[in-house]
Amino acid sequence: QVQLVESGGGLVQPGGSLRLSCAASGSIFSINAMGWYRQAPGKQRELVASTTSGGTTNYADSVKGRFTISGDNAKSAVYLQMNSLKPDDTAVYYCHAEIRRTRYESTNAYWGQGTQVTVSS
Repeated sequence: QVQLVESGGGLVQPGGSLRLSCAASGSIFSINAMGWYRQAPGKQRELVASTTSGGTTNYADSVKGRFTISGDNAKSAVYLQMNSLKPDDTAVYYCHAEIRRTRYESTNAYWGQGTQVTVSS
């Protein structure tokens, strides 16, 4: 089995910063990409940022210049540094990974349990 464990959410004032962490564990042959999605109440889940094993990154327009995603291939981990947070960033943030469990299997998508980020004064 593969597990994604997130940490780092919480309550922060507008303009503040948070850093999310996610580590993958279990039977892992390779990780193609990892990233973060978020879902606010009443809204669809949306991509926040992603990074491939080769280091290619992608960001939602709404977070460009404020959020930075980074990966650690050796630790099977991904991080999201969030600066200049706004109330609109309030959501449950989910870690996502595209993982091959063995050399004989195809790549599958895995999700973390989610971590709440609340931006409020």
